[in-house]
Amino acid sequence: MMDQKENNILGERNKARLERIANVATRWIGSTASLLVHTVLFIIAFALPLLHILSFDKMLLVLTTIVSLEAIYLAIFIQMSVNKNSEDIEEIQEYVEEIQEDIEEIQEDVDEIQEDVEEIQEDVEEIQEDVEEIQEDVEEIQEELDEDAEDGLVSQKTEAVQVFNSVDKISKIQLLINQLQKEIEQLKAQKIS
Repeated sequence: MMDQKENNILGERNKARLERIANVATRWIGSTASLLVHTVLFIIAFALPLLHILSFDKMLLVLTTIVSLEAIYLAIFIQMSVNKNSEDIEEIQEYVEEIQEDIEEIQEDVDEIQEDVEEIQEDVEEIQEDVEEIQEDVEEIQEELDEDAEDGLVSQKTEAVQVFNSVDKISKIQLLINQLQKEIEQLKAQKIS
């Protein structure tokens, strides 16, 4: 059991090491330093037959073999880099999909808040209508009190107390409406931001 885990760990380490080597090799091959090193090596290779150190045929055989091996390894390293990049792209796509789902949930929440704000606005309008009706009732009562006062049925003190109570209730209702309107504006501001 432990051997299998150790083998898996070693396999992962080797895979990670090879991926690092592939990344370094592909980065280096595409660099200016690589161009200069290859150019110098080719000049040296072609200079060897001119200096009679090696025959032209042997130099071409060695050079062709080295270049072929280099091309094979480069192709493998490039494919490893492409595979790694493909895995990274898939992870990024999954992350983007998660973000998209979060955005959709936020949009649903915003829609629900908008509905709540609209309901509160309707409630405020209904309360406003009720306040207007109460105001009309208070005015009618005031008129009746005024008529009764003229008839001597109600004293001026009772009339003043009743008017004060009605005005006090209306003021409280208006304060409540103002608070509701402020809360609606805050909800709207939160929805926008």
